[in-house]
Amino acid sequence: MTSLEDLPLRDDLRGRLPYGAPQLEVAVRLNTNENSYPLPEAVVEAIGKALHGALADLNRYPDRDALGLRADLASHLGHGLTAEQVWAANGSNEIQQQVLQAFAGPGRTALGFGPSYSMHPLLALGTATRWVGAGRGPDFGLSPAGAVAAIEEHRPAVVFVCSPNNPTGTALEPATLAAVLAAAPGMVVVDEAYAEFARPGTPSALALLPEHPRLVVSRTMSKAFGFAGGRLGYLAAHPAVVQAVQLVRLPYHLSSLTQAAARAALAHRGALLATVEAIKQQRDRVVTTLRARGLAVADSDANFVLFRVPGGDSETAWRALLDHGVLVRDVGLPGWLRVTAGTPEETGAFLTAMEDLA
Repeated sequence: MTSLEDLPLRDDLRGRLPYGAPQLEVAVRLNTNENSYPLPEAVVEAIGKALHGALADLNRYPDRDALGLRADLASHLGHGLTAEQVWAANGSNEIQQQVLQAFAGPGRTALGFGPSYSMHPLLALGTATRWVGAGRGPDFGLSPAGAVAAIEEHRPAVVFVCSPNNPTGTALEPATLAAVLAAAPGMVVVDEAYAEFARPGTPSALALLPEHPRLVVSRTMSKAFGFAGGRLGYLAAHPAVVQAVQLVRLPYHLSSLTQAAARAALAHRGALLATVEAIKQQRDRVVTTLRARGLAVADSDANFVLFRVPGGDSETAWRALLDHGVLVRDVGLPGWLRVTAGTPEETGAFLTAMEDLA
């Protein structure tokens, strides 16, 4: 019987496992930073109607360039953006993969600052891009000097920074981003997957696009919009960047159904984004409660919280929480776990379970 080891797999893929968090049937799932609130019935009906309208034309290929959707996304983002400055794909992972395909690849380097989003090095691997992981400070912060030193040493074709950062939740300081943009010889991707949850006064890199033609701001509808199952990510950048990623996108990569559903969701974005403030309240509840119990907790501008577990054994703590019916994420930082801010009931279940770990 043929096994994976018998196939002529690329050497750099041997011994690796597919990316993915545990998908377990438990009472409280707080491990993948999903929006715990289901779509309002009015939005469900609107999406259903949009999908029904698209079904009659499934014998035809979709709009290859998703112009209507891109115009809707540009309108949502504001900042004077137009459809020519926005591109959409199946999740922000595909967006970032296309950026690497266009601007990195064999013989080129991508750079990130860990701990950060674990998919970035995997996307680099898949596109045959050399990955360099530079470190952050002990408080998970990234200083301008540290960022510039790494960029000057490695001269990357693509630099990835997350704001807010995953898994720490910390937003990027404007001075650090300014230093990165000034030093980077190639493209700079600011992953703003959790931007809608940022605390008041936290700036978005979208405001910097007019002065930086090599800046790419990546967003998603998975989190704040509660549209994770819809798989819709997008970027905002200079029109030339959008033209570049179109060179590597697969033909008709975004289905008619995905485009229809996403446009219907955007038309009801007020109802969908209404949950953001409630989620932020639960995030802050987690931070305040755990700190009051004497635990170290990272500042968060996202919909999740990174916290140090009692006793410092993250694997034991993860399993103990699971025994209480609460699934959180072990992100590979010894002594730390990450929990998504859920509904008040879910957050309460997590905090109750944490009492037994103390």
